[in-house]
Amino acid sequence: MADIKVRGREREATVTVPVGTTLLEAAIQAEVDWAFSCTRGTCARCRCQIISGYDNLGDVTDAEWNRMDEEEFHQGYRLACQTAVVKDGQVEAIHKPYF
Repeated sequence: MADIKVRGREREATVTVPVGTTLLEAAIQAEVDWAFSCTRGTCARCRCQIISGYDNLGDVTDAEWNRMDEEEFHQGYRLACQTAVVKDGQVEAIHKPYF
């Protein structure tokens, strides 16, 4: 199980989720106000910055490479719908959409 702390514009919450859960699924479960529309990595509305726990997340997906550049990955940005927790631990993410 992983503890995911998610922050939106007006609310933050921590939820415990099983390995394999995406950050977007965790945000929805936590009832935090993260924008999203496609859930396939094409709209990038669910873009977030990983504050801690990056090593607990899966590899960058092709969809993410298509929507963001290498500099953004170095700054800890990911697409929440594409980013799954791959091992037990803690992750903290802040929603930072492009628009």
